[in-house]
Amino acid sequence: MFYRRKVILALLQLFEGKLDKISLQKLLFLFTQRQQKPEYDFVPYKFGCYSYSANADMTAMVTKGYLAEDEKHFEKTDTADYFKQLKPDDKKFLLEVKNHYGKMSADGLMKHTYLNYPFFAINSVKAANILSKTELEKVTASKPQSTHTVLFTIGYEGISLEAYLVRLLKNDVKVLVDVRNNPLSMKFGFSKTLLKRYCEALGIKYMHFPQVGIQSEQRQQLNTQADYDQLFSHYRKSNLTKTTDTQTEILNLLKQHQRIALTCFEANICQCHRKHLAEAIQTLPGFNYEVKHI
Repeated sequence: MFYRRKVILALLQLFEGKLDKISLQKLLFLFTQRQQKPEYDFVPYKFGCYSYSANADMTAMVTKGYLAEDEKHFEKTDTADYFKQLKPDDKKFLLEVKNHYGKMSADGLMKHTYLNYPFFAINSVKAANILSKTELEKVTASKPQSTHTVLFTIGYEGISLEAYLVRLLKNDVKVLVDVRNNPLSMKFGFSKTLLKRYCEALGIKYMHFPQVGIQSEQRQQLNTQADYDQLFSHYRKSNLTKTTDTQTEILNLLKQHQRIALTCFEANICQCHRKHLAEAIQTLPGFNYEVKHI
């Protein structure tokens, strides 16, 4: 079993095996804020801090028989002691969470996280009901906003879905432009259907332009930077010279929405075709904007 799932089971164990879904997300968030390397990352969702990955793990554990689920709760269903299987620091952090927040209601936990981590309340449908005007202004001020037009590029290699989405939100990206030829991924959340759903749930429009991607068979045996450079030389000559209409469409999206991001897999911009696509878009008539790799 993944260690991160043992953390969820241990957390439930400390709360007599059952928690409502909102409280579970908030308590897990408060636990991860104590970790040097968090087991889960979170996004600002409709009830505040929320981890798609944690929810996916809980759903998987329901299927495997470790948890039971109803509309509002998750419940631990086996008798194993997962708390004793955790690292010493994580045991300490879970006990701190239990001692400090164990008697709070779901609304109390929401308010506490909204006050102390206001960025995670920017999409909340409850904030206006549980915060004062002054407190709500702090949340509003935490919402990234910019009128500066920027063409961003971003890769998802090496980061979680939630960290990726937060990076988009903190840069006030309005449209995510997927430039993969084949938008499938073994990594949770990054295949087209799920990525579109998760982006749009946070107010980020998703669009896919496969015609400016590189086919999978062309990406085999890329062992050195020279291999990548040769691939991209071919890409510039064979693809970018033939897809100016698509590039112009992306430029028009930038003009319309001001802050859009080209996305693919690689973290290293020098090993991704999105760098060369962005440079091609820069040469189009009417481009007078910043390009930023995030």
